[in-house]
Amino acid sequence: MAALLLGSALSGPALAARVTIAPGGDVQKALDRAAVDDVVLLAEGVHRGPVRIERKVVLEGQSGAVIEGSGSGSVITLSAPGAVVRGLTVRGSGRDLEAMDAGVFVKQSATGAVVEDNRLEGNLYGVYIHGAEDAAARRNIIVGLREGRINEAGNGVSVWNAPGARVEDNDIRFGRDGIFAVASKRNVFRGNRFRDLRFAVHYMYTNDSEVVGNVSVGNTVGFAIMYSHRLIVRDNVSDGDLNHGFLFNFANSSEISGNTVQGRILPASRWATPGLRGKEAREHGLPAADEAVSSLPGNVRNGPEKCVFIYNANKNTFQNNWFEGCEIGVHFTAGSEGNAIAGNAFIRNRNQVKYVGTRYLDWSKDGRGNYWSDNPAFDLNGDGVGDSAYRPNDIIDKVLWTAPHAKVLVNSPAVQIIRWAQAQFPALLPGGVVDSRPLMAPTAIPLSGRKGAAP
Repeated sequence: MAALLLGSALSGPALAARVTIAPGGDVQKALDRAAVDDVVLLAEGVHRGPVRIERKVVLEGQSGAVIEGSGSGSVITLSAPGAVVRGLTVRGSGRDLEAMDAGVFVKQSATGAVVEDNRLEGNLYGVYIHGAEDAAARRNIIVGLREGRINEAGNGVSVWNAPGARVEDNDIRFGRDGIFAVASKRNVFRGNRFRDLRFAVHYMYTNDSEVVGNVSVGNTVGFAIMYSHRLIVRDNVSDGDLNHGFLFNFANSSEISGNTVQGRILPASRWATPGLRGKEAREHGLPAADEAVSSLPGNVRNGPEKCVFIYNANKNTFQNNWFEGCEIGVHFTAGSEGNAIAGNAFIRNRNQVKYVGTRYLDWSKDGRGNYWSDNPAFDLNGDGVGDSAYRPNDIIDKVLWTAPHAKVLVNSPAVQIIRWAQAQFPALLPGGVVDSRPLMAPTAIPLSGRKGAAP
């Protein structure tokens, strides 16, 4: 009886077959004939797609195995729960955005499917997880479309209505957005790297999820978090992104901690944006891909316009973040309320804060505020907290925001007298951000201290 029970327990895995297909073989026929848990192994060389995986099997590639689509539709389509695609180079999808043509398309029925350790190159979408609960895309190298208009390209990984899906440790370059998530929940986006994209992470209507430990280098926008609630956004890096490091629009009740945004000084040629040409580039405020380096303003370009843009985002906690080298450290506007902002470091931003509003907001919590690199404070009692409050903005700042042409007067004697009067009579200062307990030293971790931050 013991032997019978042991044989029964081992019968599933023991009977799983491993079938090797040579180039030119019929991959689809092998997949259709495979039993549950079988491995269909593609030998080195080019195999013809498209193919469909309609039962729980593994489609795996030996080193150098390529599966190439016909240029129409998706190359590999998964519809079976628990199906796996790994170790392949996948290319040759169609270019129909409405049809969601992808290197690997994971249908809603493919719950728990896994796409791992592949190279997906030149497809419209890399991996599209379309409603598949608990699916995973991990350790893939995804190189999207390099030619044409960026808005006509697909995303590296798209996640639509796929609760529990995970996107981890992928390297994503070119195309439109690195990860685009919409109408989902309980997702994890962790340890991914992004280059040469519009948005590294474009995130909408996706609640109760994590965006952790990702690195965005030289994209137009790093992390755009919109219309989503109860998130953990932690330990991410925006390194030299152009417009925004982080953007929070109607993102509520979330923890934003341990993130780094840092501008970089690079050769101007690095900032020519792939896929944006002429008028389209100018509409985005970016240099076009077809502009000569000599036509760009100077040989270097500084960091993002805004380290973080907080727009109508409420009841969030911003702590232990590092914001450095931006035109504006934090742009805070549109009725954002109930946010706790403390323990952050604001380093060498041209304007540390731009607050469009008249309320008084104290950016300190439990007796500790933030570190401001331009704060000439004293700490006579040595408690690590400045002896006087820090105010990043004054009346003149408010005038310049509402009437930019007034910049020509910023160095005039009249303006200097107004600023002197404000310093002597604090009651003249307008409503706005004040840090009543500014820190004397930063507590956050700079980019140079973060693993994997270098391009």
